[in-house]
Amino acid sequence: MSVATRTTILESAIDPRAIGGSCIYNIRNPRIDRNETVISSLASEPEEANGRSPRTLGDRPNDGEWIARLKSTGPARDSAVAHLHELLLRATRHQVSRMPEAIPLGAALRDEIIHSSADHATLSVLGKLNDFEGRSKFTTWAYKFGILRAGVEVRRSVWRDRDVRLADIAETREHHASSPEAQAEGRDLASAVQQGLNEALTDHQRKVAIALLIQEIPIDVLADHMGTTRNALYKTLHDARKKLRAYLIEQGYPQPGVPGTASTTTTTTKEAN
Repeated sequence: MSVATRTTILESAIDPRAIGGSCIYNIRNPRIDRNETVISSLASEPEEANGRSPRTLGDRPNDGEWIARLKSTGPARDSAVAHLHELLLRATRHQVSRMPEAIPLGAALRDEIIHSSADHATLSVLGKLNDFEGRSKFTTWAYKFGILRAGVEVRRSVWRDRDVRLADIAETREHHASSPEAQAEGRDLASAVQQGLNEALTDHQRKVAIALLIQEIPIDVLADHMGTTRNALYKTLHDARKKLRAYLIEQGYPQPGVPGTASTTTTTTKEAN
């Protein structure tokens, strides 16, 4: 087995986007729209909800005016909150519409998710006004609350009736490779990763890693099931990957990214058990 080929396989095995065989790293769900240009464009379009004319605040407010009006009282604040809610409705509608897993939920539940997510996102934005640092336009910053909340609610709805069972050991998956040599290399690495999961990680780290990276359980659903938070799972997974990487390097697999060992081959074996 060549060093270059082993490096490629190792990178595939321990890269967060590759463990389990595909881009299933739900911590950064690929179906969540994070394109800054798209978000900025959508967030700055004239607001329209259900075909109605947009609720306006007179001239289009700048960031400072948004903050001032949302922190004020009386009719000025009410108008600003309504304007914000319409912006977030567009955000949640956009996100739900681009998630194929939302289609089987049905129109009624999708509409409920769109509106409840906009309501929740509005409250979240109002509670975090002091966190706005001006690194992007206020509308772009606020829009992300709607996008992320809608994504969470769709995933929760999809998994609501599923039985979440945390596995202790990753099941062996069928290995696909372009040549007998690559198949052998993949099996070799799969065995090492399996052994690393069992020996290098704690029971909790192993269950979290397998659930997120192999069973493909969304992190929001897993956090609810385990009675913990997303941030706690982030930390657990980070520590697990660090331990697994160190174990594999100790077993003789070269460290990804080290000069002189990075692969330029096209082997793309992605197996994590």
